[in-house]
Amino acid sequence: MRDMDSWLSEKNEINRRNAAEAVFEDIRTAIVDQKLPLGSRLPSEVQLAERYGISRAIVREALRSLQTLGFTQTRTGRGTFVVSESPARQLGGGAYSARDLMEARPCIEIPAAGWAALRRSGEQLVRLTSLCDRMNEEEDVQKWVRMDATFHGEIAEASGNAIFRKVVADVRGALSTQSELVEHVRGRRKASNAEHRRILEAIAAGSEQDARAAMAEHLLEVKRSIIGLPMTDAQR
Repeated sequence: MRDMDSWLSEKNEINRRNAAEAVFEDIRTAIVDQKLPLGSRLPSEVQLAERYGISRAIVREALRSLQTLGFTQTRTGRGTFVVSESPARQLGGGAYSARDLMEARPCIEIPAAGWAALRRSGEQLVRLTSLCDRMNEEEDVQKWVRMDATFHGEIAEASGNAIFRKVVADVRGALSTQSELVEHVRGRRKASNAEHRRILEAIAAGSEQDARAAMAEHLLEVKRSIIGLPMTDAQR
């Protein structure tokens, strides 16, 4: 337990805009480096809040992220314990693996974006614009992830193709799970928001070519983020 005591005693100034992400990354690193070994109980929310100089609400958000990824498990009345040194959650979701999603999404979402540029209605454009604006302001990871899935669903809807719409709707849960895990580890919200904005601008301009290109670039960046994450063979 000496490593944990030493780690806890180190003051860590948090200057990032989203403090919860910084706290999550620091604790995750401590787990991977075995300063917080498997089976150990994490310090209390009060202790962690004091260590980082932040509120307990921010600590709780970071702890929720760790549990979402499978690094920790919270046991009622006992505390939060380290249960894994790597992400235990599947990077796909449900019946779909990360590979399934990476291979299928470009086949569906790139042409869907192109058709959306040609067929979207004024009302659909308003909804897409509102989603982009709200995502830029949203700090809560789970709310942002839900809006992310809705954004991609709205593009499929705007494509006017019932097959694209149904496929994206069917994998929406898997996309949300994957998006949440990538965000927890990679912190891609700002980059994703910029990529979404470029897709939106191309759709608004009615440019099929630009919309397809913007969606292709977005999906490529998501793929790069996923490939860089540690996965088991079953998750690939």
